[in-house]
Amino acid sequence: MTLPTLPDIQSAHKRIKPFIHHTPVLTSRQLNKMFGCELFFKCENFQKVGAFKFRGATNAVLSLTDEEKKRGVVTHSSGNHAAALALAAGMNGVKAQIVMPEAAPEVKKKAVAGYGAEITFCKPTLQAREETTRMIMEKTGATLVHPYNNFNVICGQGTAALELLGENADLEIVVAPIGGGGLMSGTSTTVRGLNKNITVIGAEPLNANDAWKSFTTGVLTPSVNPVTVADGLLTSLSELTFTIIRKNVDEIFTAKEDSIIECMLLVWERMKIIIEPSSATVLAIIKENPGYFRGKKTGLILSGGNVDFRKLPF
Repeated sequence: MTLPTLPDIQSAHKRIKPFIHHTPVLTSRQLNKMFGCELFFKCENFQKVGAFKFRGATNAVLSLTDEEKKRGVVTHSSGNHAAALALAAGMNGVKAQIVMPEAAPEVKKKAVAGYGAEITFCKPTLQAREETTRMIMEKTGATLVHPYNNFNVICGQGTAALELLGENADLEIVVAPIGGGGLMSGTSTTVRGLNKNITVIGAEPLNANDAWKSFTTGVLTPSVNPVTVADGLLTSLSELTFTIIRKNVDEIFTAKEDSIIECMLLVWERMKIIIEPSSATVLAIIKENPGYFRGKKTGLILSGGNVDFRKLPF
């Protein structure tokens, strides 16, 4: 198993730089006062397709051989990665086939279709997603670009933290959300490579706490049908992301549903920016563990802002 290094992530950043947005780092005096620490929000909700996923998808597509590009790419995803791969592939003349669960949010289905990908719907189970993807690969020869269990995807995701620390080198803590672990793997690799004294924290919904269970027991423990408002964090860690997270992450904290919703609303109201519930998880763990973060300069990666406005949780 080859684990990404800081030079891998720096190379990925050079590769994808012409295609991605260098997203802003925003602050809020009100939120700093409210939470008793200095907060620096890396706003990947302003990334193309509205999520950090565009970084990893773009790096994966640009890393394909010419022969692989001809055969196209395929993935299974409930939303943000699907949209990211569809756009990244389209921008580079590569056909994208996306397997999506029937229950995926309508706003994300429309986004993926709008970016020109061919969508195949399946039952909302991991087995159905993987079987459908395998059928497409056998039929077309398309290359699988997994949402997180992919070296090049992880390297691309780590570029958000590279930009964050490039602007704020004196951070004491960096927090990122954990679903499948691609963002956390890339983030933690970047932070460890740049400054070993920075504490790396993972944020996860209590209702989908497979990473916390795996991290605390040392045994990879997938979630079984988790239910959380943070729909982008439903997936479980892979062997690759679990290995990286065990190596690089200091702590994983979980957040209750009401904290996630409250912090999502806080960011909307106080910062006037749209984030999705998965993004709010990074602030929710600070709300629930104030003593840990008090007085610390803390960077938070806001993972995305794709929300169905007809189904807001508040």
